[in-house]
Amino acid sequence: MQLGRFRFARIGSLFAVSLPLLFALAHLNLLAQSTSEVSPSKIPGPLPAAQALSQAARSSSSAKAESASNAEAESQGSDSRDSVMDNLRSTSSIRLRSGDLIEVSVYNVPELSTKARVGNSGDVYLPLIDYVHVGDLTADEAQDIIEKRLDAGGFVRNAHVTVVVAESTQGVTIIGEVAKPGIYPAVGDRKLYDLISAAGGFTSAAGRKVSIIRQQSEPSAITVDLPRNLADNLQDNVTIFPGDTITVPRAPIIYVVGDVGRPAGLLVDNGSLTVLQALALAGGTNRTAKMGSVRIIRKGPEGMVETKVPLKKMLEAKAPDVTLQADDILFIPVSGVRVAAGQGIQAAVSAATGIAVIAAH
Repeated sequence: MQLGRFRFARIGSLFAVSLPLLFALAHLNLLAQSTSEVSPSKIPGPLPAAQALSQAARSSSSAKAESASNAEAESQGSDSRDSVMDNLRSTSSIRLRSGDLIEVSVYNVPELSTKARVGNSGDVYLPLIDYVHVGDLTADEAQDIIEKRLDAGGFVRNAHVTVVVAESTQGVTIIGEVAKPGIYPAVGDRKLYDLISAAGGFTSAAGRKVSIIRQQSEPSAITVDLPRNLADNLQDNVTIFPGDTITVPRAPIIYVVGDVGRPAGLLVDNGSLTVLQALALAGGTNRTAKMGSVRIIRKGPEGMVETKVPLKKMLEAKAPDVTLQADDILFIPVSGVRVAAGQGIQAAVSAATGIAVIAAH
């Protein structure tokens, strides 16, 4: 009886110990199941490293600099495209003549791109479409005809053709105060300075207000003010097109002759000149100069006219300085030499012939 009670007590104690363990194992199993059901995407990843303030500022400034650089590049590209379009508009008005070399290109069909010279009859031979008459047509009109021929023959549908004049038989005429006036070929991209150089440069009496007559486009002449040294201003080195006429005028000259240090013709195309300024540029008067008989000889509608100049009073600031005009002759006679009426003009004009011409700066 005692043995039965002992066994019962032993079994009860074992049950009391094992029951909490069973509850603990069940709880751990539930936790494991809930953890496995959580999606990996819902677990937040590691936070990104913090960026230093100076590094962020540098990144922002570099982005702004890159944006400004891109804007400047786009602006320059736009200016370049505008310049190209201006040249294309100018050249597209040139009418083709026999002997001209043209470049024909078809968009997206490089096999049809070719160079051809216009024949004496005004025809040009092109692949697939045989001879095409382009004489006396502009480049735009020639493009239209070639596009229609390609489309009508079934060779290229909706063709886009470009015609560019590579060489033109229409020369550029340059006249006036250059060493070798004449007609010069307009081959390639010709500039104003190139044509002046080909014509031997300016003469000593050349002015700097050069006019360009573009027969093909602008109805009026274009005036370009060139510097004495062409390298000082390259912006005025404009493009010259076939058929243009360049005129280099004679600069206004004021002659200072007679009893002066250096008789000369003074170029005044860049401004005006007074009596005292002209006299200073000519080296001043000599000691033997007759100060009371100084004259300005000017060509009027009825011939040459003499006007006395109170030079002595001008030098003493007792009389206003007189502004000279183009082709005036400032004549300072020699003291003690009597000049008869009318002979002073003849002597001054003779003295002005063949003297050195210098620029009045």
